[in-house]
Amino acid sequence: MTPATPVTIAIKNIQLKPGSTITIHDVTWEQFEAILEEREASEIKNRIAYSKGILEIMSPLPAHERPYRIIGDIVKILLDVQERDWEDFGSTTFRKKANAVGLEPDTCFYIQNACKVRDRMRIDLTIDPPPDLAIEADVTSSTTLDAYEALKVLEVWIYTEEKFTINVLTDGKYIESTTSPTFPNLPILELIPKLVKQAFQEGSSKVLREFRKQVSTSH
Repeated sequence: MTPATPVTIAIKNIQLKPGSTITIHDVTWEQFEAILEEREASEIKNRIAYSKGILEIMSPLPAHERPYRIIGDIVKILLDVQERDWEDFGSTTFRKKANAVGLEPDTCFYIQNACKVRDRMRIDLTIDPPPDLAIEADVTSSTTLDAYEALKVLEVWIYTEEKFTINVLTDGKYIESTTSPTFPNLPILELIPKLVKQAFQEGSSKVLREFRKQVSTSH
């Protein structure tokens, strides 16, 4: 029997409904990089995570965008009030061939390592450090956390409507923590869900302005 010819489908032909995910197994590193190049050329908005030969392509819901943007703004306010340097690298594609992993955070920050990447337009993890803090909304994928572990991102915040978690890299694995290493003296676990909820109820700009005034006064 003649072996079946592998079917190749261009990523631009994969149409996902908002909020849906497709998982593809046995994807090589070379295929993953080719998919990234094709996506960049076609300006497709789908998000990608890759780990251990498993590729996930995700189409975020429009509502997915708001929480992590609000949380990112909160982080900037706190860092500014504390007069700490930061660089916002958004949903940059991070990849590490040696570990065969790649992902795109909803948003991420360099804080401790801000001075090392301030002039970078692209991150090369063979010479650059990973982000210090990554923020995700509605992560249900083990592939994403596996990739974060392999990239050695020290802290990952995950927000869902049901729960907010602080995940700290400890001995190569993420452990849920009640405190944030980035803001050890602040009740981040309670603060973030409270502010996000208020932003939806009262308006993001109003809540963020009031929060900046509050923390500036108390600092």
